[in-house]
Amino acid sequence: MRVVLDANILIAAYAARGLCEAVFEYCMNTDDIFLTEEILADVKDKLIRKIKLPHSDTDNVIQFLRTYTTIVEADFVPKSLCRDPDDVNILGAAHAANADYIITGDDDLLVLKKFGATKIVKPRTYWEEQTKRKE
Repeated sequence: MRVVLDANILIAAYAARGLCEAVFEYCMNTDDIFLTEEILADVKDKLIRKIKLPHSDTDNVIQFLRTYTTIVEADFVPKSLCRDPDDVNILGAAHAANADYIITGDDDLLVLKKFGATKIVKPRTYWEEQTKRKE
């Protein structure tokens, strides 16, 4: 699968043990993950400001993501397509990557359910769909 992980999923994956961490590990092992510079900047900012991760550790996280994911430039998406204009970057990343899924906890994205051929799902939905597929 080709997936775009929203910053909130990446932050939760690094901040706590749980579903987001499991989804991230699953994606790392089985999927192609696509991010943008904007997603990386958001992850870096929130790991420092909200999680209080030291700058050096945050830099290591960002370097890891740069190494093991594909960084794309988001395609243009009109801001009117999403309730939160800041989220068009995620939609643009999905379009540029020809993604099968956007995995997010953001209600402004989840309300869309789909963007073109890309399904927009919560981590739990993705996890359940993928584990059923493997059975």
